[in-house]
Amino acid sequence: MMTNKVISILFIVFFIICSAFLQEQQESLRQLYSRPIIEWPKPTIDEGVNWQEFKSLAKLDTSYFSLMERPDIKLGKILFFDPYLSGSNQISCSSCHNPQTSWADHLTVSIGHDHQEGDRNTISLLNVHARKSMFWDGRVKTLEEQALSPIEAHHEMAMDLTKLIPKLKAIAGYRKLFKEAYGDEDFSMPELLQALAAFQRTLTSRRSRFDEFIDGKHNAMTDLEIQGMHLFRTKARCMNCHYGEFLTDEEFHNIGLTYYKRKYEDLGRYTVTKNPADVGKFRTPSLRDVMNTSPWMHNGLFDNMIGILNIYNSGMLMNNPKTPEQHADPMFPRTDPLLKQLYLTKEEIQAIASFLEAATASKYKMSRPESLPR
Repeated sequence: MMTNKVISILFIVFFIICSAFLQEQQESLRQLYSRPIIEWPKPTIDEGVNWQEFKSLAKLDTSYFSLMERPDIKLGKILFFDPYLSGSNQISCSSCHNPQTSWADHLTVSIGHDHQEGDRNTISLLNVHARKSMFWDGRVKTLEEQALSPIEAHHEMAMDLTKLIPKLKAIAGYRKLFKEAYGDEDFSMPELLQALAAFQRTLTSRRSRFDEFIDGKHNAMTDLEIQGMHLFRTKARCMNCHYGEFLTDEEFHNIGLTYYKRKYEDLGRYTVTKNPADVGKFRTPSLRDVMNTSPWMHNGLFDNMIGILNIYNSGMLMNNPKTPEQHADPMFPRTDPLLKQLYLTKEEIQAIASFLEAATASKYKMSRPESLPR
């Protein structure tokens, strides 16, 4: 029988060998990803997925500051932070989209008029200019359309739209601001929505260490983060849905969190299309600044990224129909075939989480207006 001393020596030798192998693997990945991005290892992508390679965010230039002085954008910013847009005069757009929390709210679901809970988690407005549709279910296509919904929703800002424009026109400061922006004091809802949308289009992520790495600063990411990026692209299959400049395909998928016929049921995209194939589908969120916007998912039920990666690691196949009754139900949610069991180790999951940290920039805490028209 081996003595405890021999076992300890063998364990140490094994640990040294594993550490050396891991270090060699990480050094090899750093060499691979220090090449121009066109020469990077190809990601693991399923047939039919029209993916795009990673792309860095543009550097902020001095034109941003002159842009923020544009009359319609200045007006839009004031409107965004003004609780007068709500029926109670207590809730503004910024109540749920807070600049100090990466333009989300860090709540499970939004809280609105009379402290009523919403149905879904607040999506960050960062990079909203690049979205092809709005809301978790994609029910509107433009920012102008999007702005209308929370203003009039009873559980959000609860504003009677027939009273909003007269309410603002009664304020001389707003008449002046609308005239500067649109050339006329006699404004209406279209101008208000245009101003809000113009401001929201300026809300962009700051560059992260991931962007610096893509652009050639190859010491911007650690070995662990590079390993995580490689896994994100390959074994973890993340790039089937999260790719391009904003790390999203702008599509809708069922990842198994519909809670069909249970407490947290949400039929997702189906509520818009009425197509049973869309039951449980929700938009793919951008992973830009993702570590700043917890809790995650459409219902905000998850606040631990390792836990979320474990969910994806399972493949979510346990939520597919199993009984004859479930198979016969056209509304029973089917998990997207892009989700597969991944067999990631704990160490690999930690590496992917580290990569997401590298893709998360420091927060830009935009100052609120010093005063509002009254």
